[in-house]
Amino acid sequence: MDDAERAVLDVVRGLVAELHAYAPPPVGLDSALDRDLGLDSLAVAELLVRLDEALGVGLPTGLLRTAATPRDLVRPVGSAAGRPSPVRLRRATPAGPAGPAESPQEPTTTLAASLDWHAATHPDRLHVRILGDDADVIELTYGTLRTDARAVAGGLLEMGVAPGESVALMLPTSRDYFVTFLGIVLAGAVPVPLYPPTRPAQLEEHLERQSRILDNARAVLLVTLPEARRVSRLLRASVESLRDVSTPDALARDATEAALPVPQPDDIALLQYTSGSTGNPKGVVLTHRHLLANIAAMARAARVTPDDVFVSWLPLYHDMGLIGAWLGSLHIGMPLVSQSPQSFLVRPIRWLQAIDEHRATISAAPNFAYERCLRTIADAELATLDLSRWRLAFNGAEAVNPTTLRRFTERFAPCGLRPESLLPVYGLAEAAVGLAFPPVGRAPVIDRIHRATFIATGCADPIRDGDPSEVAEYVACGQPLPGYELRVVDDGDRELPERREGHLRFRGPSATTGYVRNPAATHALLHGDWLDTGDLGYLADGDLYVTGRVKDVIIRAGRNLHPDELEQVVGRVPGVRRGCVAAFAAADPAAGTERLVVVAETRETDADCLTEIRRRIVAATVDLVGTPPDTVELATPGTVPKTSSGKIRRAETRSRYEHGRLAPQQRALWRQVAHYTWRRLPARWHRLRRAIGDGLHAARCWAVFAAIGLPLVAVLAVLPGRRLRWSTAAAAARAALRLTGTPARIHGEHPPSGAAVIVANHASWLDGIVLTATLPGPMRFVAGEVFAHQALAGLVLRRIGTVFVERWDRQQGVADAAHLADLTRVGDRLAVFSEGGLSPLPGLRPFHLGGFAAAAAGGTPVIPVAVRGTRWILRPGRRVLRRGAIDIVIGAPIHPTGTDWRAAVQLRDTARATILRHCGEPDLA
Repeated sequence: MDDAERAVLDVVRGLVAELHAYAPPPVGLDSALDRDLGLDSLAVAELLVRLDEALGVGLPTGLLRTAATPRDLVRPVGSAAGRPSPVRLRRATPAGPAGPAESPQEPTTTLAASLDWHAATHPDRLHVRILGDDADVIELTYGTLRTDARAVAGGLLEMGVAPGESVALMLPTSRDYFVTFLGIVLAGAVPVPLYPPTRPAQLEEHLERQSRILDNARAVLLVTLPEARRVSRLLRASVESLRDVSTPDALARDATEAALPVPQPDDIALLQYTSGSTGNPKGVVLTHRHLLANIAAMARAARVTPDDVFVSWLPLYHDMGLIGAWLGSLHIGMPLVSQSPQSFLVRPIRWLQAIDEHRATISAAPNFAYERCLRTIADAELATLDLSRWRLAFNGAEAVNPTTLRRFTERFAPCGLRPESLLPVYGLAEAAVGLAFPPVGRAPVIDRIHRATFIATGCADPIRDGDPSEVAEYVACGQPLPGYELRVVDDGDRELPERREGHLRFRGPSATTGYVRNPAATHALLHGDWLDTGDLGYLADGDLYVTGRVKDVIIRAGRNLHPDELEQVVGRVPGVRRGCVAAFAAADPAAGTERLVVVAETRETDADCLTEIRRRIVAATVDLVGTPPDTVELATPGTVPKTSSGKIRRAETRSRYEHGRLAPQQRALWRQVAHYTWRRLPARWHRLRRAIGDGLHAARCWAVFAAIGLPLVAVLAVLPGRRLRWSTAAAAARAALRLTGTPARIHGEHPPSGAAVIVANHASWLDGIVLTATLPGPMRFVAGEVFAHQALAGLVLRRIGTVFVERWDRQQGVADAAHLADLTRVGDRLAVFSEGGLSPLPGLRPFHLGGFAAAAAGGTPVIPVAVRGTRWILRPGRRVLRRGAIDIVIGAPIHPTGTDWRAAVQLRDTARATILRHCGEPDLA
């Protein structure tokens, strides 16, 4: 880069930083002045002035019209030395340097900023390698991921998805999932991950569950596989907010080039529904700040760097796979090797082979996955594995079994696995994902305590060597992550000392604010600034020991029994399917007490075999807890329900048992679809009635506009005097709002009389009607030249005194700005939609400077006006008018502090901040 190029870029960057104080776009020699840098006619004129002054040159007038990029200014700068500048705005003092803009060296604010930084810094760096079942491999670099995600974001905006709205995602582990999830984020919407149905026999139950989640999230769109679209459309009958069902390909194909919103750190980045969400869905609200704070804390505790490699088969709809594995890898910049959960479940060896082949240093799984590897991987396969580079083998998301840790370490030690690589961890969705990690390099710590004392009193007294007492073992899950705190409290919320079991509470930088649209569950979660994990446990020597879920505790003869250990013992009985046992306390209406029930799946059908299995389950229960179960139910495979992450759903099992529905119902797919559809007929009828009502309302509105608008054109054509024409148009606008049942409420300041520049946001074609009906006049609207040539609208605008300005010719644009300043000097009131034209994308876009430059030059106050509700009633690009109310917030007058460029920019920034506070839309600048 030569001196002239560097000098031009310095001046351009200074101006851009001044105009985009919060997030200046990157400036290059080939950046488009208008599209990429957001410079309108006045800003380009100001740029030429600054180049003249900074470099001592006189640039030709024609550059205002022809310059498209900074490169177009380099050669003229070199040949224009000494020539006076013919293009100049009024200014009191030359503008000094704007100061250095913040460089996105630390992408720690949002997921979108993190993706942008990586894509800009190393676009060709591998981000994710997706392993197929048949040796197919798909690779995504940061640059490709961002490009494809932006295409999906454009498709979402084209479909009318607004920032802040929820979009459900029901896709398997695939390229489409990664691209679509980030496309939703880049569109400013909120992704809601859902898991697809695993078996046709579960379709109806799956739809029931997902419909409750979709309704709770107020999802407006479901993105799924093409083959699932037909079934997914059934959800629209019971989910009132759901407007459409689409696919990733359709979204990318229908993409637009619209500017994307800029997510803020406290915007919701994700609704993570807890795996146990059933009849009362609990969607954890996680912001960008929450996610990145938790990822940073986990990376610091585990000493993770971009040089690590993460292998994961974990489902991407579960927090451990979505946040811990993928989004953590995305933000930190380490490669992720991704497999499908089905690939692991069918052949667990594939997980360990991927760790070996891709030289992975990190992987994670629930305890059952380590147990499955122990049961299914043959000894002969061990000789082919090298696990010596696996330094972080996280074990979490469910109870960690000490026996599994010992056996896994011993079995895979010949493969190079070190004991200190196994890290039992603890976390929950309410903290994003991670909450407690052990020190890196420490072998698992297992606490051996007196079982009887612990069950009777809750005291975790350690066993000494040689003590013959019955032992219970719990695994240390580490210490709280940096910046987090843990404590244990009793039922009265009093903090307990070490080695006393109680309710686990936490607080930290990623603690959720609650569950979306579930105030009862949020109230139970929050205890001041502490959050209830729903788990029981104790602290000892700084480590956390989790003993079970509060809701699963079985009270038996005055003692608290945890079902996890009993289920593990029963699972080791020959003939019982390990990991398919549920133990719970069920109501006994006859006795008015609770019964201890054990439900165990088995493939055995012989009566004698079943009798022997039942006897052994009773004996194992007596040996463990000192009392037999009241009921032992031996069930067929698939009876015990599980969460999407493989945990036993004890509450659901108990409910089915108590209602006599324990045996799974096997019904044909068409019967399930028919039954689901029949049950949703009332909801479909309700939606149909509402759609008919909305259609009739829209027809009535257009009839009113036609009945008022056509006579108004004729009247305005002949009425003398602009003031009379304005009052007539204002009366017609008020009548139109009243007859369509559209209330317009005014808040804030009463605008002063006299000259002023009224600036408003522009969300709908209704905005001009609303301002005409509500603000005192007469005013002169400022509109694009294109409207002057329209037949009916142009006549109305001309007769009420509208000023038409040029949008595309920069020289004419500068002249029009001077004309506006002259109008303010003679006392005219101008009404300017400073965003320019309309956009279907909700959000406040950047403001053009013309109206503010006119106010500064004329010494005229600016009155900011925020219009809220018009986009909902008549969205740009749509013809259907919906019912709704309009709020107009009038801000206090803002007086210019000078007549120069800086005064105009200050007016713009102050007015825009006021409008942003009240317009109810996100900031797209």
